[in-house]
Amino acid sequence: MATKRTSPTGSPGRRVALDGILVALALIFSYAETLIPFNFGVPGIKLGLANLVVLLGLTFLPALDVFLISMVRILLSSLLFGNVMSLWYSLAGGLLSFAAMYLLTKREGYSLVGISMTGGVLHNIGQVITAAIVVRTLQLTWYLPVLLVAGLVTGAIVGTVATLLVPRVRKALQRYS
Repeated sequence: MATKRTSPTGSPGRRVALDGILVALALIFSYAETLIPFNFGVPGIKLGLANLVVLLGLTFLPALDVFLISMVRILLSSLLFGNVMSLWYSLAGGLLSFAAMYLLTKREGYSLVGISMTGGVLHNIGQVITAAIVVRTLQLTWYLPVLLVAGLVTGAIVGTVATLLVPRVRKALQRYS
């Protein structure tokens, strides 16, 4: 998976414009998730559609750009669609998830599906750790097995979609660079 990431944008202005478009796309995905009734009787499980932008970004863009896109998306989506507590949970999950996915993209032998599954699991772990700190109890860890399975399943779905999109995104980036 470790591919050379060169900026497909050319000029700094095009790079900023692409990053802005990707933040907007990730926000649209975050908003769409608030509209999709994805409930298996377990609160807090989301598909993680915005992670498509992170996965594809890690494939084609400099890591710093993808990190900033992810953090700006988390901040804006928490302000627009959540609250202060959702910001802390999302930041904890997002930072842990991004770090792991970034490290895996630097190594050979990991598919986007595997990277996405790892990101989904670690996002949920980050959120459970944050919740345990907020409520000052480790009893929340009983919820972790359910969230780990959910992270694997949703990560596999998002990773599969990302894998299918890579050739199309590569073609589009070549056309506009």
